[in-house]
Amino acid sequence: MEEFRNIGIIGRLNSNKVIDTIRRLSRYLLDEGYHTILDDRIAEVMPGHGMQVCNVSMLGEICDMVIVVGGDGSLLGAARALARFNTPVLGINRGRLGFLTDISPDDDMFEAVQAVLDGQYTEERRFLLDAEVKRDGNPIGSATGLNDIVLHPGKSARMIAFELYIEGQFVYSLRADGLIVSTPTGSTAYALSGGGPIMHPKLDALALVPMFPHTLSSRPIVVDGNSEIKIIVDSSQALYPTVSCDGQTHIPCAPGDSITIRKKAHKLKLIHPKGHNFYEICRTKLGWNSSNLGD
Repeated sequence: MEEFRNIGIIGRLNSNKVIDTIRRLSRYLLDEGYHTILDDRIAEVMPGHGMQVCNVSMLGEICDMVIVVGGDGSLLGAARALARFNTPVLGINRGRLGFLTDISPDDDMFEAVQAVLDGQYTEERRFLLDAEVKRDGNPIGSATGLNDIVLHPGKSARMIAFELYIEGQFVYSLRADGLIVSTPTGSTAYALSGGGPIMHPKLDALALVPMFPHTLSSRPIVVDGNSEIKIIVDSSQALYPTVSCDGQTHIPCAPGDSITIRKKAHKLKLIHPKGHNFYEICRTKLGWNSSNLGD
């Protein structure tokens, strides 16, 4: 069991509720004797905090754990920065859904955080995806996503023509609004709204979900998580699409560009309080019927 003494804190900007939660959390951690370090962007809006400050990458190097205060989007950004350091990440939910940030910021927050610091937690390894865009064989951009890599039209409301290859094998040519390549983590996010399957986080798989395909027979495909996915944008079209990673990092593309998507070597170490239950979260967040016919 890991010992947590140096605790980093990252938070969503432009939210008074997040700042208030960070103030309460940092005060508690300092009072309990933990070395608490703030992300430099949050520190700028918390004058007089009196704590050590550093950037996200440095947090990954020096911290035993990083606590993210915000929504799932905040944790996605932290995951991309921290995965390579193998730093455990714990989420406190100040967002909307909270599939990844599962500690409530209410009066029980301190008790839940302390239990984790005392070793009462479960650990998950979530894999990420790397996307590389090439033009005429030369790399022009790359990015990482924990949830998904999405090819979409950008600002244009037009369909994209593209070819899909999996492990070098041709799958199909398609005209659609785009394609979502989702990890199990992302299967409850954008891919879900596109009709993709919900995948348990422990699965080593990818879901390929077409967005509004111009055909009645195109359906999501689930493939091995180690598969190499290649998308080639039709060179004859006039549309210039975009590749987005977690909806936060964007790479502009041109006709004829290729997008290669592979599993990232580093995984996110995600920490949950004891009793974490994926199906209970789905019931709560997705509005599944919670009645038990056996009762």
